[in-house]
Amino acid sequence: GTVWTASAHIITAVIGSGVLSLAWATAQLGWVVGPVTLMLFAAITYYTSGLLADCYRTGDAHTGKRNYTYMDAVASYLSRPQVWACGVFQYVNLVGTAIGYTITASISAAAINKANCFHKNGRAADCGVYDSMYMVVFGVVQIFFSQVPNFHDLWWLSILAAVMSFTYASIAVGLSLAQTISGPTGKATLTGTEVGVDVDSAQKIWLAFQALGDIAFAYSYSMILIEIQDTVRSPPAENKTMKKATLVGVSTTTAFYMLCGCLGYAAFGNGAKGNILTGFGFYEPYWLIDFANVCIVVHLVGAYQVFCQPIFAAVEGFAAATWPNAGFITREHRVAAGKRLGFNLNLFRLTWRTAFVIVSTLLAILMPFFNDILGFLGAIGFWPLTVYFPVEMYIRQRGIPRYTTRWVALQTLSFLCFLVSLAAAVASIEGVTESLKNYVPFKTKS
Repeated sequence: GTVWTASAHIITAVIGSGVLSLAWATAQLGWVVGPVTLMLFAAITYYTSGLLADCYRTGDAHTGKRNYTYMDAVASYLSRPQVWACGVFQYVNLVGTAIGYTITASISAAAINKANCFHKNGRAADCGVYDSMYMVVFGVVQIFFSQVPNFHDLWWLSILAAVMSFTYASIAVGLSLAQTISGPTGKATLTGTEVGVDVDSAQKIWLAFQALGDIAFAYSYSMILIEIQDTVRSPPAENKTMKKATLVGVSTTTAFYMLCGCLGYAAFGNGAKGNILTGFGFYEPYWLIDFANVCIVVHLVGAYQVFCQPIFAAVEGFAAATWPNAGFITREHRVAAGKRLGFNLNLFRLTWRTAFVIVSTLLAILMPFFNDILGFLGAIGFWPLTVYFPVEMYIRQRGIPRYTTRWVALQTLSFLCFLVSLAAAVASIEGVTESLKNYVPFKTKS
């Protein structure tokens, strides 16, 4: 791998469903704070990614022992309780992402139905649908895919995901630009949504903090940075190549995010919808909106499995190590499908993976709130995985003494990011609580 291949991996890993909420996030913060916040998150992500890149090898950057995963790096530098904490944050993030992807894919599938309805019957028509049914269908599809051996290792899956995410994000940018040029456009202000007009003072604060979580979610890729770095050739030292790749990747992504957030806000102003492609600020061309939402669904069907495979592997590995003689857990049953075709069926894998998909689908049905869930995921992933662990590993690797200027600067950065994540998490939980007051599964239309 080179700077350019690593940059491509970073860009395809970062640009995803998080872009859909950036116009809404900018609307909560306004023309000044919105773009500045995007730039700050980009700068922090770039800086801490550099710290993490330095921790790819334990000891010497050229000859030290390689760490092949994020958890390997944490285990090489930090204490056992910190390793356990890292594991908890990672797996909670993965489970939450599975729920978030179920919600996002389902509201996109529902939006296809609504776009066709509005086109056929007019914009005043009652085209509301029950998102819950689409989540059930998504869950059934994932039950099937979760049994496909090594589904996440299929070579074409990452290419398909990259093409799909770039396509729908580009469509969102293009439609926003067209709306901004042709009009009508919404009212946009320096401070975003206005107290007394759009929201009350308490809502303004909660939604601003929630917007920070949504932006943080859009930049969440630290978990796979070490794996990307492992693809880079040496010499030169992998950390040098990775820092250049991170600069290219984060710069490109941030430019794209600025287009998504700022053009979306310019088009719809303070009334920007939580999801720019499903909130129906756009009605025409309906076929292009349909295509964008199909891309989202296709992307997230595969992405769901990519994020769930580490959870499956961890639980199945633990069960096999704990009960090595249990046939229910370890035995593979050959199921023939004709003379030449067939597959191996493991009863524990079938039962556990099906149960996981069912539970994640039920949680999505109970809390189908796009911006709230994305904000929470961004909050719980940003500080620990993007900032805290890279900072702590870097301090340990470089042997930075306590209370020196550099130590204080790094710890201050970590503490400030902790406060941001805490505020975003609390705001997202408050948003879910408020949304639940007006929502009944299978009865509330979107």
